[in-house]
This record gives sequence, C-alpha cells and structure tokens, in this order.
Amino acid sequence: VIVDEFGTPLAFARNVELEYERNEERYKFLKWGQQAFRNFRVVPPGTGICHQVNLEYLGQVVWTNTESGETTAYPDTCVGTDSHTTMINGLGVLGWGVGGIEAEAAMLGQPVSMLLPEVIGFRLTGRLREGVTATDLVLTVTQMLRKKGVVGKFVEFFGPGLSNMTLADRATIGNMAPEYGATCGFFPVDGETIRYLTMSGREENRIALVEAYAKAQGMWRDTGSADPVFTDLLELDLGSVVPSMAGPKRPEGRVALEGIPDGFAKAMETEYKKAAEIDKRYAVEGTNYDLGHGDVVIAA
Repeated sequence: VIVDEFGTPLAFARNVELEYERNEERYKFLKWGQQAFRNFRVVPPGTGICHQVNLEYLGQVVWTNTESGETTAYPDTCVGTDSHTTMINGLGVLGWGVGGIEAEAAMLGQPVSMLLPEVIGFRLTGRLREGVTATDLVLTVTQMLRKKGVVGKFVEFFGPGLSNMTLADRATIGNMAPEYGATCGFFPVDGETIRYLTMSGREENRIALVEAYAKAQGMWRDTGSADPVFTDLLELDLGSVVPSMAGPKRPEGRVALEGIPDGFAKAMETEYKKAAEIDKRYAVEGTNYDLGHGDVVIAA
C-alpha cells in the first residue's frame, strides 16, 4: 500500500486515483482475464485487504455446481498468495497461503497436491474475562503452539469455549497461523458462523444451505458434539488469558502486562547490552519535554 496523501477528506480518493495511474496496464490485464475466464472474478482496487474481503464477501462456506441438470454441494476451500489467507479458517473454510505458481495452477483447474498432514487439536474452554482482548488470546495461543511445534501441521480448534467466541475472534486466531507456524488454524461451522453470514449480508438460501449441509455431513458443531480424534492435543481455559504484549522481537515472545517493566529491563540488559541507558533522558530540541528508553511516542 502506497500512501501519497493523508489527513484530508479527499485522501482516500486521491490515493486510489494514483494507484490506478501507476498500475493501469496490470489492471487492464486483470479486467481482460475476468472476461476471458468463467471462474475468474476481480475485486476492484481500494476495496479492502484481500483476506478481509474473502471473509466478509467472497467466502461461501458451501459452494454449489450444476452440470447436466444435477446440482452438487461441496465445502468451500481457498488457496491464496498472501500468507494470511488462513484468516478464512475462522469461517469454517479450509485455506492457506501458496506461491504464485500453485495459485495459477489452481485458477486453471489443476489440483493442489500435498501430503496428508498431522492435525493438532486445540481444546478451548471457558470464556475471556472482561478487559481481555482477542489480541491477548491470539498471543497466548501463538506462544503455546510455537512451544508445541506445529510447522507443516493443521491445527483445529474445538471444545465448549467456542460457544463464547465471536467469529471476529476466530478469524484473528486463524489469521495468525503463519506466526504460530501451522499451515492453518481451522474452526468448525456452528451457530456463530451462521450469525456472521447473516450479519455480513450473504443470501438467505446460501445460509440455509450451509447449515443444512454442515449438519448432514457431520461438520456442524454444537455444545453436544463429540470431540474429534487428533494426532495430539493442547488445551486452554479462556478465563486464564491475561492482558499481554508481544515481544520484544516476535509474537510468541508474549509478556503479560504486569511483567512488562521487568521484561523490558531484562531485554535492555541481556539482549541489547544497554542496561546503563535505561534511566537516561534525552531532551527534544524545540520542546519542553524529554524522552527515554521505553517511552511510547507513537503507537500503531
């Protein structure tokens, strides 16, 4: 994303205009492709981040195909050229990131080949306490899965705790699959999936099909569902999650909020060898304040 103008009412329109100018040849080619291939759709530039658009608009959970007068329903899947394609797993759609060659092959109708992966079950119980966010949860999950070692494996979340999680929280955890190393972090279809599909404006007949199909195929989760069988298991009580921060380098280096002062001092001393500078203050020219290590000046 290139930002040429900001802080004005016309900033968005101006940035989109410049994007079209710079990428005119690419966009003309994509527009041709949409007309030349029956299964190729283009979402206009400036509409949103690709995996967010997929979650809110494109993903159907269950697709249908009609040939020779016979209609077949089948589960939605997705491979994308963005590592955070895994966000769609929060909607009950199996998906992950691939390279450009694999994506092109899939667009042309070729299958994606892979070895059957191990599937790690992650059982969730309880509910998040007030003041604890999805970010705190995903940092905790990432830390646990990095410690477990799930590279090249699928992770599937299950258990009674799912009944207390919004789809936005599920999508956040699915989005972070590259950070915890798994191919994907999958959530089953349940009542929350249906609620989100309704809220995001999917067609009523599609929503009804998703629920009926998931129940008929044994893919539907509710409070009485039996636990699936997995290669290995982890478990987390959502009530045990505390406010946290990532770092100092990677998301799995989670630090509980109450441990930030000690963690910061330890990092300055052991990792950066600057313990003597912790208490130093530095004047900012032309202002009446000073700054030191640990001050948060701009938070993004």
